[in-house]
Amino acid sequence: MPTAIELAKLFQVSLVGDGSLALEGLAPLERAQIGQISFLSNPLYRQQASECAAGALILSQADLDFLQSNPSPKTAKRAYFVSQNPYATFARMAQYFAKAIAPQYQPGIHPNAVIDPSASIPASCHIGPFVQIGSGVTLGERVVLLGNISIARDSSISSNTLIYPNVSIYSDCKIGERCIIHSGAVIGADGFGFAPDFSATGGEWVKIPQTGGVTIGNDVEIGASTTIDRGAMSDTVIGAGSKIDNQVQIAHNVIIGNCCVIAGCAAISGSTKIGNFCIIGGAANFAGHLTIADRTTVSGNTSIIRSIAEPGQHFTGVYPSMLHNAWEKNAAILRGLDKIRQRLRLLDKSKNSES
Repeated sequence: MPTAIELAKLFQVSLVGDGSLALEGLAPLERAQIGQISFLSNPLYRQQASECAAGALILSQADLDFLQSNPSPKTAKRAYFVSQNPYATFARMAQYFAKAIAPQYQPGIHPNAVIDPSASIPASCHIGPFVQIGSGVTLGERVVLLGNISIARDSSISSNTLIYPNVSIYSDCKIGERCIIHSGAVIGADGFGFAPDFSATGGEWVKIPQTGGVTIGNDVEIGASTTIDRGAMSDTVIGAGSKIDNQVQIAHNVIIGNCCVIAGCAAISGSTKIGNFCIIGGAANFAGHLTIADRTTVSGNTSIIRSIAEPGQHFTGVYPSMLHNAWEKNAAILRGLDKIRQRLRLLDKSKNSES
């Protein structure tokens, strides 16, 4: 087990307290014990942090000052990792301890895998049961493909990427290095492109061939059952370092910038361009052909129907919840707002004519 001083040096944080304390992992404030590390990133939990039994605590200098000015019997014996970003330090330490218990996938190809002879598969890859790999597919070193994965022709997956079972990757898709794709994700399905051709006597929706692909940068994580459609003529693009939650829909020709985060059930319509470092809440949705500036934050359940040009803004369009009867009354008022506006205009014209 690493000691507190070893962890402090490894993660480049200041240590206050016993550096020889051996630590075995992390736990939440309410469950942590003497050999475990917990973290404090919200001042609302200062009192709980003061009373918890954790042997070590990750926190900011301000929170440390508070705990030391309000001591308890447990705070005096504890080691403190003082960080400018406690939450990020917690995440990195969690990765460190998780490696010890993570599954180790040995190189090799399961006998039930079906691989086209033209595919390039390094010996360091792990190919699980019932994986299907099409013609011209290229894998990088140490790629892990677990069971029931389908990778269609001419796609590529770069080194150290992990793909969980039941993922479908269509043709001409490019996946970067160190990506994680969770179960049920579909990469490269046809975009929703149809041209209307109707007359008085009938007609049809004419399918537009989707001949682009999907390009996914390095260090991207894609959640379970998320769908990323291929482009109509050019690629749909997911920038490096972006993290996409479960059940997100990204339509054809969308471009997502670097280091964006997109929470579950969000939907981004075709040809929308999202800037770098954007934060998109759950169930947010975007109309098509928009451009969204860098560092834009969109709250959950918000609909964005116009482009956003100024970086760093936060948009919210969610009505707060209320009792149903009150909502019905307010909805009736909203339904009649246009009539009220017209009456006010008439009144304004009448006053102007009298004056």
